[in-house]
Amino acid sequence: MTEPEAEDRKPQSDEARSAFQPPPGVAPALEDESQTTSEFAIPEGLAPPEPPTTEPEGSAFNTPRTYRAPTFTPPMGIPQVNLTKDVPWQDRMRTMLRMPVAERPVPETVQKTEDEGPAVPRVLDLTLRIGELLLAGGEGAEDVEAAMFAVCRSYGLDRCEPNVTFTLLSISYQPSLVDDPVTASRTVRRRGTDYTRLSAVFRLVDDISDDETEVSLEEAYRRLAEIRRNRHPYNGWVLSGASGLLAGGASMLVGGGLVVFVAAALGALLGDRLAWLCSGRGLPEFYQFTVAAMPPAAIGVALTLADVDVRASAVITGGLFALMPGRALVAGVQDGLTGYYITAAARLLEVMYLFVGVVIGVLVALYFGVKLGVELNPDAALLFAERPVLQIAASMLLTLAFAVLLQQERSTVLIVTLNGGVAWSVYGAMHYAGGISPVASTAVAAGLVGLFGQLLSRYRFASALPFTTAAIGPLLPGSATYFGLLAIAQNDVDAGLVSLTKAAALAMAIAIGVNLGSEISRMFLRLPGATSSAGRRAAKRTRGF
Repeated sequence: MTEPEAEDRKPQSDEARSAFQPPPGVAPALEDESQTTSEFAIPEGLAPPEPPTTEPEGSAFNTPRTYRAPTFTPPMGIPQVNLTKDVPWQDRMRTMLRMPVAERPVPETVQKTEDEGPAVPRVLDLTLRIGELLLAGGEGAEDVEAAMFAVCRSYGLDRCEPNVTFTLLSISYQPSLVDDPVTASRTVRRRGTDYTRLSAVFRLVDDISDDETEVSLEEAYRRLAEIRRNRHPYNGWVLSGASGLLAGGASMLVGGGLVVFVAAALGALLGDRLAWLCSGRGLPEFYQFTVAAMPPAAIGVALTLADVDVRASAVITGGLFALMPGRALVAGVQDGLTGYYITAAARLLEVMYLFVGVVIGVLVALYFGVKLGVELNPDAALLFAERPVLQIAASMLLTLAFAVLLQQERSTVLIVTLNGGVAWSVYGAMHYAGGISPVASTAVAAGLVGLFGQLLSRYRFASALPFTTAAIGPLLPGSATYFGLLAIAQNDVDAGLVSLTKAAALAMAIAIGVNLGSEISRMFLRLPGATSSAGRRAAKRTRGF
């Protein structure tokens, strides 16, 4: 047997055999079709299945695989966010602060930074320092948060959440949904009234949020240091003189003459210098107000005891006008109306303590006067004389002195003085000529003050406080406060509480009127370039739900 024949007779291996050998009598397939097949082969015309893809590792912040976005549309439509740059930065930042984080538009980095991005700790520190100056100057909590938010977004930090309370500022920045947040805080230790410094801080924030003005971090720090180092525009003796003029103007506003003007101015001047002395000795502000309230009341009691033909009530009322904490009251009510209840409660509690200090100081002087046999007439308010021209001039003098006490810029003093004269003219026309209740008349006059102040602030892209706080000076409830304290000193507690309640109602009317005027200007008045869709959302809740 030859070797090829022997090779053919060898049994074939399993790999060589196929399960589909052609039966006898069937021609084998061609050589190019003879392929090793399997019973699991895919029939012709079908594509092979795609290999399964492995699902990437998920995260707690990823949207679930089974989640489907809702397809319904809200009844009022999808709100369109249109934050035109022609609108003041205060309104733009308020709109975004009242939005949930997920609905805020992507920020446009205004200020140029290095390639590696902004220095997050330095931006947060700059933001807190700016917020500290604003809060210490008496600015409302919402405006402070808006300024802090504007600084952060201008330097590219979009996921920022500022938080402002009465003495604490904090801000949190989260780089992404999976990174740890960076949080910083700062405590306000001292408060001071300087509206010149407040205006300078607002100009700095306006320049930072302006895309046409380049302000680096170093430049912003330098300007902020200059604002801190700048001296007050008026020294202590000028402020004391302004306090005397304020009391004198207020005494003429409630029916006093030249002698009353001099007596009220002298009493307020002495009270202010005593308060400066107590401040230098480290006494709290409560005792400073108590000491400052004693000289005007003592001078009024002394004039009555000496049988001088003057109205002692006008002297004491003028001194009270110089001590009414109108600035803190307006800020506290504004914080409450905008939803910052903790800060509002703290501010109103501060107002209550300062008012109690004034009450104690006046009551001490009146109590000794009653013990000495001084007959003070609680019905002197009924002898009020209507002198429209003189009262308007006195209201403007009062407003001018109040603006100096608030350390306002000289360029704003004339405007706020005219605003105060308009406020008293409206009040006198409604109350004395029209016979409308003093609370309603005060609310309308304060509303006009807030409206004009907000218009001026929008025109200048500045804070509204320098244009409104001093203008409400003529509307402060000095006479109602005095007659309530006098009735209590004469053991007529019921009448005293009624008069003090009227004073509280007038104070609330002033605060609510100023805030309402500001809100009306934001609701209906728009600058060129602002569209109808650039509306302001309600703060916090809506209708209590």
